Amino acid sequence: MSTALLTDRYELTMLDAALRSGHAERRCMFETFARRLPQGRRYGVFAGGGRLLDAIEQFRFGDEELEWLRQERVVHDDTLEWLANYRFSGSIRAYREGEVYFPGSPVLEVEASFAEGVLLETLILSVLNYDTAIATAAARMVSAAAGRPLAEMGSRRVGERSAVAAARAAYIAGFGATSNLEAGRSWGVPTMGTAAHSFTLLYDSEREAFSAQLDAMGAGTTLLVDTFDVARAIDLAVELAGPELGAVRLDSGDLPVLVHEVRRQLDSLGATGTHITVTNDLDEYAISTLAAAPVDSYGVGTSLVTGSGSPAAGMVYKLVAHTDGDGWVPVGKRSAGKASVAGRKDAVRELSSGRARAEIVHVESDPEASVGRLLQVPLVVDGEIDEQWRGPAGVQAAREHRAMAVAELPRDAFRLSQGDPAIPTVYR
Repeated sequence: MSTALLTDRYELTMLDAALRSGHAERRCMFETFARRLPQGRRYGVFAGGGRLLDAIEQFRFGDEELEWLRQERVVHDDTLEWLANYRFSGSIRAYREGEVYFPGSPVLEVEASFAEGVLLETLILSVLNYDTAIATAAARMVSAAAGRPLAEMGSRRVGERSAVAAARAAYIAGFGATSNLEAGRSWGVPTMGTAAHSFTLLYDSEREAFSAQLDAMGAGTTLLVDTFDVARAIDLAVELAGPELGAVRLDSGDLPVLVHEVRRQLDSLGATGTHITVTNDLDEYAISTLAAAPVDSYGVGTSLVTGSGSPAAGMVYKLVAHTDGDGWVPVGKRSAGKASVAGRKDAVRELSSGRARAEIVHVESDPEASVGRLLQVPLVVDGEIDEQWRGPAGVQAAREHRAMAVAELPRDAFRLSQGDPAIPTVYR
């Protein structure tokens, strides 16, 4: 399915004017970066690269797209002819998915003709702004959970395609599973889920409902115990399943108090191995308040898929260099509060004893002058996509890289209170 019209009209009108003026084929360097982190957060997690590669591959103007543009008179006929043959033939470098980033980090760079590069602006920002916002929020929740498993279950709180993207980004950031089946099929994210309150209410009694679920799923299932009375439901659950009951789920109530009561009751019934999972409008702050409670796992929905208050990462896409007869010429905005740093950039994570100290961004200079880890990798070279970043394998690699990159951060990076970025960004 074509992604060509998942863009803003002005991308095509700029192309149209550039083709007519003869500037469309000028070689350009576009850069994606964020001027700041969302809501005073101390680091961000870059995500969406693998999804973006699929979207760029599908960025094709077929007969239906071209006919609609013709009817709407968006561009001239000679531009429609150019669009009919559009295939991205440039190169893209970016931070690896799962990499941490900071204000000013050059997370993605497109080198192409102006015509080819400008068309991708909205698509790139649409994918990266959402996926990165979700991964950044998810990473904070993973830190707050302190090793306890988390599951993403927010599909019903966001658009159907965004739900898949959110599940993918959350898994990269350290969540262990999702309720979304398409995320499982498309991206290899482990799926989970048992029953909702409607299943209990379907039956004439809670006993019938629990018996039906146990018959279908076995004693290792998770029973939802807060449809009516929690204490009675737990007694019933252990009576029917025995001490081998896998877990109980709590979706309401004063969780810090209730979880302790449920744990004591389960233990008194001999179900010492039965886990407790909670799923009641959680965010990183609620998860943190449960740190001392005997919770075994969490399910997070609305807050996760909306970026926990920051549904977009605030990334922008700017032209930072173009060629003339003598080579590359750095260019940049000078607008108050929106200035951009001109020129091609190479980024290095400076480390000391395995801990990140600074983000060193070399502007038109040699990155070898810094001691540390080079952050950018090629995703596309002369129109050819590097397949290692795509599909379920790419997601798994991103998840592993995120764990490594986050482990390099200083301890202050994981505070939930607002504060400065965990490390400075230094231009050289």
